[in-house]
Amino acid sequence: MHIRLDALPCITYDALMLFEIGKHIRQERKKRKMSQATLASMLGMSRTTIGQIENGNIQDIGIRKLIRILEILDLELRIRKAGTPPNLDELREEDLL
Repeated sequence: MHIRLDALPCITYDALMLFEIGKHIRQERKKRKMSQATLASMLGMSRTTIGQIENGNIQDIGIRKLIRILEILDLELRIRKAGTPPNLDELREEDLL
């Protein structure tokens, strides 16, 4: 299968999004009783980098690195059109967290 990159919408993110992603990573890591050092070791990253990601303080994080973190924690990144309200399933999931 081929994907035309020029046909894909441009995705932008801001510091608030990175903070939210980091918050979910931290919650899941703690739920699994995993230290930042353990997660970092599994990923070949520094503990400092994991801390920066969780706090939303990282200046630049590549999508491949983020996907690796999410895969280890059995999380996924969802994309939807900006300004679109969450659907019923997403609202239910938030209530479960």
